[in-house]
Amino acid sequence: MKRFLILIFLITITFVFLQAQEINLLDIEIDLLDSLFDEPSSLNEDQQQQEKPNEPTIISNIRRRGIDLSVSYNFRGAANPGWDAYPWDLKGEEEFSWAFGIEMSSTLDLNAQISEVFRVKSVISYAIPGNTFVLGNFFFDYNFFDKVFFRGGKYEQGWGISPNFGFTNLLARIATQMQGSNPELPNYDEYAVSTDGTSYLLKFDVPIGIGGVQLLALTRANLAAGVFPYNNFIGYGGKINLAYKWADFNLGLFYQKYMATRAFLSVKTNLFKTDIYSEYLIGINNHTDNSVGFGINIGFTRSFFENKLEVNGEYYYNGEERSYYYRPETDFFLEETLPFLEKHNFALNILYRFGGKINLRIFTKFIYGDDSFSLMPGFTINPFSGIEFYFAVPVAFGDGYYYNNSKNYRGDLRPLSVLLYINFGGSVRARHYY
Repeated sequence: MKRFLILIFLITITFVFLQAQEINLLDIEIDLLDSLFDEPSSLNEDQQQQEKPNEPTIISNIRRRGIDLSVSYNFRGAANPGWDAYPWDLKGEEEFSWAFGIEMSSTLDLNAQISEVFRVKSVISYAIPGNTFVLGNFFFDYNFFDKVFFRGGKYEQGWGISPNFGFTNLLARIATQMQGSNPELPNYDEYAVSTDGTSYLLKFDVPIGIGGVQLLALTRANLAAGVFPYNNFIGYGGKINLAYKWADFNLGLFYQKYMATRAFLSVKTNLFKTDIYSEYLIGINNHTDNSVGFGINIGFTRSFFENKLEVNGEYYYNGEERSYYYRPETDFFLEETLPFLEKHNFALNILYRFGGKINLRIFTKFIYGDDSFSLMPGFTINPFSGIEFYFAVPVAFGDGYYYNNSKNYRGDLRPLSVLLYINFGGSVRARHYY
């Protein structure tokens, strides 16, 4: 079955090449290399220069040598009071706890265009508490004749469409299990100790006709600790994109030892001013018993009132067992390994932007799975320049995953809590070209 999937993938790549037309990439921003597969201009570079000889092309701006430096600062504070009972069950004997947090951080983002075809980007952050330096993105891009775009380094690449259940983001899948060792995986303990979640990759993007092809090799071996990413730690994948005017298609495949071999298809279109998407996944556990798993979703996003109100809804069925993914660190969550919940999952997100000087935004997030669900209404506001305030009330119901994981950072079970968050932050930017 694995060979069959790989054969289908290779045949599809061949089909795309045969359907491709000769084009030049004239409408690409160097910082948006992951969206290379939008439909390019039908004019080639020579025609552009002949028609507008006195105007610089985008490609010439990309090739300007120089440095783009950005420095950002954030001073954050958070409070998270919570209860182990719901408002209608409060009787005065409930457990109550406060959780507090503060953080000061500074981030240096350096983008160096070394030559017309070569650039390097690095992001370094310093944070207190912990007195720690963290290396974020650290990669280089190389442009081969405006035909092949190569990237290598520390970078978290993503696939898929869903904003709620990233099951088609095959690059975020990991082989580690959440509880102990898996005896079915040879050398599993060695793998678990030698990985840290961070992604390092080598990636080729080739724009072709109305789409393109992406090929990559990826590892989560702990390079910072000197772990060499030999073959067992390296995954290989490819993705094809076809961007028609009426729909956008993506077909991808990813293989790594100790993991199921997975392939996906995603489709996105617009009907009656509504974005509709659907994704399909099949996985073969070729590292264990050759059992087959699958996943399917359908979702929509619709904007109302001149984009002030945005609604997203999605249904996802997960037919895989014991599958996990890596979630990078954010302002609200530490990096961690999370499971895909089996069988039926639902999500509903509503956002209303009032705009204006204070930029008030009201939101509600609802998600269901494993006989439990999480509801989180709240709002964000920017009362003054450089200040953002966030308020939310996370509530978990049921007796499944979302209820059992409604814990604060100390591990206290709090199905009802309040999250208060304030950030004083800003950034400055300087550019120099020559």
